[in-house]
Amino acid sequence: MGTGNNTQSLSAAARAAGGSPAEAQAPGPAASRSDRIRATLQNVLAPSEMQLDDESHLHAGHAGAREGKGHFRVRIVSERFAGLRSIARHRLVYQSLADLMLTDIHALNITALTPDEVHSGTAGFSQQS
Repeated sequence: MGTGNNTQSLSAAARAAGGSPAEAQAPGPAASRSDRIRATLQNVLAPSEMQLDDESHLHAGHAGAREGKGHFRVRIVSERFAGLRSIARHRLVYQSLADLMLTDIHALNITALTPDEVHSGTAGFSQQS
């Protein structure tokens, strides 16, 4: 994955998420898979909170693991999710990670919330995948 193509895709994802292309900077080639995922989500969705867990070790021998891709769980809180239903939030995360979905991610469990949902305690089970 070249940084030129990755930067273009990040820029497109940033525009789709309401950000500017200048906000999306591709992480360096030496960055770990988790670092690249985290940096991409940070650049595109500007979360106020994010927790990313690599659960690949739980899926050893699984098809995705044999292909070298990982299994991840992300809990992300962003204003960019305001007014969006759960499916639209998930699509936004997947669009943001489109290049990495092809090369690094086999499975992604997403919990996508707004800051208001977190602070008011209205973050229900329906927001999880």
